[in-house]
Parts: sequence; C-alpha cells; structure tokens
Amino acid sequence: MAYKYLSKELSDQIESDRASGKLPKTAFDENHVLRRDLNRDNATVLRTAFIRDIDKIMHCPYYNRYADKTQVFSLYKNDDITRRGLHVQLVSRIARTIGKALSLNLDLIEAIALGHDIGHTPFGHAGEEFLDELYYSHAGRHFSHNIHSVRVLDGIFPYNISLQTLNGIASHDGEMELSEYHPKPLGSFEEFDKLIEECYIQKDNVKKLIPCTLEGCVVRISDIIAYLGKDRQDAEKTKIADADKFDNGAIGKHNAEMIRNLTVNIVENSYGKPYIKMDDDHFQALKQAKADNYSMIYKTKEVKTVLSEVIRPMMYEIYEKLLDDLINGDKSSPIFRHHIDYVNKAHYIRTTPYEQSEPNRIVVDYIASMTDDYFIDLYRYLFPNGRYSVEYKGYFD
Repeated sequence: MAYKYLSKELSDQIESDRASGKLPKTAFDENHVLRRDLNRDNATVLRTAFIRDIDKIMHCPYYNRYADKTQVFSLYKNDDITRRGLHVQLVSRIARTIGKALSLNLDLIEAIALGHDIGHTPFGHAGEEFLDELYYSHAGRHFSHNIHSVRVLDGIFPYNISLQTLNGIASHDGEMELSEYHPKPLGSFEEFDKLIEECYIQKDNVKKLIPCTLEGCVVRISDIIAYLGKDRQDAEKTKIADADKFDNGAIGKHNAEMIRNLTVNIVENSYGKPYIKMDDDHFQALKQAKADNYSMIYKTKEVKTVLSEVIRPMMYEIYEKLLDDLINGDKSSPIFRHHIDYVNKAHYIRTTPYEQSEPNRIVVDYIASMTDDYFIDLYRYLFPNGRYSVEYKGYFD
C-alpha cells in the first residue's frame, strides 16, 4: 500500500500555529449558534452548544437502531459486515481528523456526523428508493434520508437542535462529490424550512443543498471517504467483489490507503482557507473509485435483486396496511402501539400532537424508523400467510 504524508512545510506551519496560538479563524463561532427556541438549551462551560446537540442525537430513541440498518449489504448474518451504526462513527472519525488539522469546531463536526443518517430507512438506499415511491404515489411528496434525518431530530423528536447541525445533516449527501466545497451562509430557520420543504416537493432539490459551515463541508466529503474503501472490504467478505481488481489511482484502492491519502490531500489543500479542496488528481481518482464501486458492487444483481423482488413488494403491503389501520383508528395496530405511543413517550414541547400529523407522513416516519429485522418480523406479524419471505445468508452458508 502507498501512503502519502503531509508536506514538511505544512506540518511545520501547523505545529508553529498551534504553539503560537495563531490558528486559522475558519471554525464556526459558537456564539452565533441558532436554535428555534433561544430561551432554552443555552450553552454552558460544561455543555457547550454542539455538545448539547451531540447528547440529544446520541440519546434519541432512534440512535440505537443504527446498529441493525443496512449500509450496503442486506440479509447477511455476518457481524463483520458494516452496518449503518459503524458507518456514522467512521464518518465522524475521519471528519474530526480533518477538522482537527484545519482547526475547525470538532463538536459541530461530531454532531453532524452522528446524526446524518438517523433518518435512514432499513435496507439502505434500496429501502429509501422504495419508500420514496410509496410516499410520492400516496401524497405527492418525496422521501430522502438526509431530509428525514432532519425530521427525526426536529419534528418527530423536537429537540431544539441548532440550525448549523441540522443544515449539515440535510446537506451531507455523499452521492455528490465536488473538488471544492464552499459553505453557503444560512441566516434563519425560516430560510432553512423553505429549503427543506422544497426537497419534499422536488426530489432533485436535495442535490442543491449546501452546508453553511466548513464543518458541514468536511462531513460531506468524509461521508464519501468513509464508505468508498469500507464497502470494498465488505464486498470481499460477501464474495461479491475482489478489492485487488479495482484500479489503483492516485488515492489507492484499499480502504486504509483511500482514507489516508484523501485526508492528507484535503488538509494540504484546505488549511487556512475558507473552503475544502482536493487537487484534481485526487478528485478524479475519487470520482473513478466511486464509479467503480457502482459498477462492481452497488449495481450487481447480488446486491439489488432480492431487495427489488422481495423487499419492495413487502414494503408496499406494509405501507397500505399501516395506512389503513391508522385511518380507521385501529389502536391494536403496531402503528399505534409500536410507533405513535412510542414517540409520545418522549416528552418534548410540541406545537401540535404528533398523532395529528398527516397520515402518510406518520406511516413514512414509522417505516423509515425500522431496522431490517424489525421490518421482516412486522411483515410476518401483519401477514402470517403472506406470499413473501426472506432468507438470510448465514454464517455457514
């Protein structure tokens, strides 16, 4: 493996700046944090603004569910395959490494990273696609996991999370790689809410969201760095692809190389600047590596076929059943007992009761919150004689 290192010139400059206290003034100033309710959740010496956000996110009831949500590979009984819970930790670690070198706000980085996928569906991006189809066909609104992560932390559980954290979560889209990331100022929740609503109406608007802080920009590129090589490791474990067959570009082809080399290049090109940047060689290599992952992993029949042929119709049946139970007020249904009642146990200040939300929105909230195993068990519970069944690939298959 070929590892790159920071130039001696930049290493010396960073050490000198740290020793003299003359660090770049590019971090977000916590004195400018914005919340919906400025009369509560005020920062203290012990619990600063974004530490409060981190605590709220990690204690959110849905945070536990990261552990059994697909990252890329569904329906495997294999504890060595990455689940979404590990992914968000990897994003946080990579982003904090970059952020530390650039003298950014590490607490803001951690809050964005740990919360960025909390609204993700079961079964990864396939589950997201299926739920988007259902929501749009029923309500004319789109579903995106990053927008739903905001809903979890700002609507389902109204935590009074900061605008800066929520914006970073909404605009983290790891499918959109750029050679340079320039923050776009965001001045109010009114402006933010308008942007979020536009994403429900027009799906492509998600791609237009831009982080308002350098910290958000770092998390956005770190999301890509975290999954590129890790997904290749998992593809080897599932025998879907061989990492040695990937091209060896400027960033390498193995996970450790890719993380190291992209991190070094970003710091080398971004220190002291009001943007996050890669040089052209590394950016082109990142784009090619991502394209290779799509052709050799994400779009293979081993990854897509079962989900499309089995999970999609299961989700359609579950959606229709839950919506019918909700509209008919069937309080014995899991949508009341396992979802609405569960959400209402979290005592937070609400402008309207959760159960008064539009019915399709409640069904979407519930399905998005599910883990893979819960989804499958719910289908068996709702449809004991259902036509669909799922077989996991076991440890000894």
